[in-house]
Amino acid sequence: MTMAYAHLVKPDSKTRLDDVDAGSHAGLSEEEAMAKLDKLGERMADLQELLFAAKQNSLLIVLQGRDTSGKDGSIRRMLHYCNVQSSRVASFKEPTELEASHDFLWRVHREVPAKGDVVVFNRSHYEDVLVVRVHKLVPKKLWKARYDQINAFEDTLVSSGTILLKFYLHISKGEQEKRLLAREENPDKAFKLSLSDWKERECWDDYTEAFDDALDKCSTKHAPWYIVPANHKWFRDLAITQAVVDALDPYAKDWHDALKDRGKKEKLEIEAYRASEGIKLPS
Repeated sequence: MTMAYAHLVKPDSKTRLDDVDAGSHAGLSEEEAMAKLDKLGERMADLQELLFAAKQNSLLIVLQGRDTSGKDGSIRRMLHYCNVQSSRVASFKEPTELEASHDFLWRVHREVPAKGDVVVFNRSHYEDVLVVRVHKLVPKKLWKARYDQINAFEDTLVSSGTILLKFYLHISKGEQEKRLLAREENPDKAFKLSLSDWKERECWDDYTEAFDDALDKCSTKHAPWYIVPANHKWFRDLAITQAVVDALDPYAKDWHDALKDRGKKEKLEIEAYRASEGIKLPS
């Protein structure tokens, strides 16, 4: 049994973000963590190849977190191990006029992965119980109903063969301030500067409450939430990769067996074709 570095939110566990140390690194040094990450990355690449070839399942990874929590960096690390022909990122910002004219899940459902594919959501349908709630963009009655709607939506995906993993990238308020200030000092990061990041910090406690409720109400056995300590970027990447590998590993044998059976069937058809056409292979 491998050690889990991300905190699994068990159904009905009443987990609270304030109870999880954003600076945790499980006693590992950065060098130790990177060595483990390299090995896990190799395994993740193998599993993703099997997923793609077998086409029995798909993988959807949801990333949520406060500004500067490292969603972009996590995506770069994960997709480093994935074949680009079967993996992509879907980002969810403020809804367009067309998107807003539909139910809140319409734009999300269009982006879920097909069998064999990997899709990473940079933010997601959870924005509709987070920012919408904090800034009172819809009545409370509407956003409260969305927890059950989200669970039903995710249950549909899982029932159709989607492996669904959700990660909350957990940083402390002090670490966020350091990262925001560092952006101002780095010309290469100027494109990330945004006044709204500082304004959103004023709602820190409201967002904490909103995240707590989302994690509590929408972490299920088959679509779990993980809280990832993200103050240390190298530990964040290790924790996510470990959780992905642990989730995919149980499927590996079935994928291997399916591909083996498919290969046998194809070989028999090839041999039958050669026999019918009188094709002889060189001796």
